[in-house]
Amino acid sequence: MTVKVRIKKRLGAFALDVEFEGGNEVLALLGGSGCGKSMTLRCIAGIVTPDEGHIEVNGVVYFDSKKRVNMKPQQRRSGLLFQNYALFPNMTTKQNIMTVFEHGAGGAAAKDERYAEIARKFYLTGLDDHYPRQLSGGQQQRAALARIMASGPSLIMLDEPLSALDSFLRWKLEIRLSRLLREFSGTTLFVSHNRDEVYRLCDKVCVINEGRSEQVRCVKEFFERPTTIASAILSGCKNYSRVEPRADGLLRALDWGADFRYDGTAPQETRYIGVRAHNFVIEHGHEYGLNIIRGEISEIHEDLFSAVINVTPSREGGNDVYSVIRAETAKKTAAQFREGESVSLTAPEHAVMPLLG
Repeated sequence: MTVKVRIKKRLGAFALDVEFEGGNEVLALLGGSGCGKSMTLRCIAGIVTPDEGHIEVNGVVYFDSKKRVNMKPQQRRSGLLFQNYALFPNMTTKQNIMTVFEHGAGGAAAKDERYAEIARKFYLTGLDDHYPRQLSGGQQQRAALARIMASGPSLIMLDEPLSALDSFLRWKLEIRLSRLLREFSGTTLFVSHNRDEVYRLCDKVCVINEGRSEQVRCVKEFFERPTTIASAILSGCKNYSRVEPRADGLLRALDWGADFRYDGTAPQETRYIGVRAHNFVIEHGHEYGLNIIRGEISEIHEDLFSAVINVTPSREGGNDVYSVIRAETAKKTAAQFREGESVSLTAPEHAVMPLLG
């Protein structure tokens, strides 16, 4: 089972240019709002026609601009779950799901049996005669997923399926969704801007940044070693500085006023470094040395289970965009510091991330 996508689409000033492949796995399309994630799914589903390119699922060509192939949406064996679930408001749960049985083999009895089976699997038994407005958010999601799976799709596409739910319901449905996706013998494209969902549910990640796709990477590799500033931001890193690579292999952090050593070989094209907030070690005083930033505490905030200490670097010529460094630590550690105090922040070599622009 494979999915191959290489498409371009221009809408006004926005240009979509993405390319990726997926196998028997859950592939995340990760990016900020308006980057082109949902547009990509709509092009694959046939709702939107690309300007050029190629879309192929399990050897079946859905779209090819050169060969003038453009299958109708109903001919494509792809199931797309919209953010609002797109259930027919004038149909019951059973009617919504049975719309995909219209062209199936067998009579009414066989279709009723198929419905009963899918309803049991998605915990919809007893909700047959309920309209979407009578269903909770979780029930609507399960009904929409059941309709997709009942159609026997070769490809599942989920457009932020958990974004409209409260945190407790989201967690419960995420567990069920995870089990469902592991049982599916095909490719799932999972659109999200939530890095935690992506880490738990997906096998690989394709970042889409301002309409352009980056290289597909394994989830753990993506979060441990992002390669661009866009992917680092999406992976949750909050601290960055512009850098100049030095002849001795060190990286001069222009916005932090410090030199850094990385535990590998930084590419010559490196333009930034990033350090995750929890990797900084904060200490009293103004220490000097490699991988050490000197600064002053501007704010201390307590989160539910930890504390955040914001530090303004003591440097000249810095960029206001990177003027405050966020360090996360235990509440017990944060209690030892005060706002206005001079401190040093140390980043271990393994925690330094060289990034391309």
